[in-house]
Amino acid sequence: MKRFLLIPDSFKGTMSSAEICGIVEEGLLTHYPDAKIRSIPVADGGEGSVDAFLQALGGEKKHLTVQGPFGEAMESFYGVLPDKVAVIEMAACAGLPLVGDTLRPDRTTTYGVGELILAAAKEGCKRIIVGLGGSATNDGGCGAAAACGVTFRNKEDDSFIPTGGTLGEIASIDRSTRNPILDGVTIITMCDIDNPFYGETGAAYIFGPQKGADPEMVKLLDANLRSLAKVIESDLDLDVQTIPGSGAAGGMGGGMAAFFDSELQMGIETVLDAVHFDELLGETDMVITGEGKIDGQSLRGKVVIGVGRRTKKSGVPVIALVGDIADDADGAYDEGVAAIFSINRLAIPFKEAKHRAKLDLLKTVDNLARFLKTMGW
Repeated sequence: MKRFLLIPDSFKGTMSSAEICGIVEEGLLTHYPDAKIRSIPVADGGEGSVDAFLQALGGEKKHLTVQGPFGEAMESFYGVLPDKVAVIEMAACAGLPLVGDTLRPDRTTTYGVGELILAAAKEGCKRIIVGLGGSATNDGGCGAAAACGVTFRNKEDDSFIPTGGTLGEIASIDRSTRNPILDGVTIITMCDIDNPFYGETGAAYIFGPQKGADPEMVKLLDANLRSLAKVIESDLDLDVQTIPGSGAAGGMGGGMAAFFDSELQMGIETVLDAVHFDELLGETDMVITGEGKIDGQSLRGKVVIGVGRRTKKSGVPVIALVGDIADDADGAYDEGVAAIFSINRLAIPFKEAKHRAKLDLLKTVDNLARFLKTMGW
């Protein structure tokens, strides 16, 4: 009996991680009907992360009312895994789809994310995973911090809840007022980008336009993040600009570090730790992973490389099924990936190929399984 472990990333715009797992399993069972197959859909921190964790590990989805992107009451959720680890996706209450056509990153807030964090802590969770992705905000995580009791004051010494457009008004930050229920709670932040807090490659300039910021607003948002960074350094003794990924989710990456002492971690590392991946390898003959495109950027630690690095010492072979393979992807072999196969069977544009991606994936798995059986595997 062969034992397979499936842990692919999604193919953006074509297939979710869970869909890929299902297709690969179908293809393998055709040739290895008695195979033991374990599927781990990969969460990237954005929309669907809670469901991915729950599908992989089991647990319960908790529903509650929190503030939405503009402070309106809305129904949201978080997940609680069997070992009392909570999983929160900020997109569940501060995501871009929630604002519709009202794209105003100067006004949106992460306050609801803080309410989710507090709810998880009150549930008794001592470890909380917060996924950053798909945000409509640019408030540096100040809204979430305010919801958890952190006090922000302006030069008149009045407390207020900052948004992207008012970060520049922050004169002081008092973390001593944070809700004590968070004391002793470890918060891990899933973050798959390394953009800094501010500057031309920071939160406002890179991600502000897709949230609705015009050039003038981008300059304002960036200036406000710079101002916030100075107050954080002065009052909390932390230089968020030096933290890779601090610019994620409108600066919330930096805010999570500053206000919650959170470690920013690549999403795949968080997933591998949560599912006890290293232990699962002892019960695995082959790992199958994948992503839409593998290239030099993947070597930063995206899903395929993260899986390869973890698996390398075990001697378990790792097969990567991908859409495109760039010329600079060869470094993946040094990181523990045994082989990379493209599922693209025809030389056609992506807009055409995406409609047949599921079929192409199934046929690629079929070919792989046929070859393995020919080799006596």
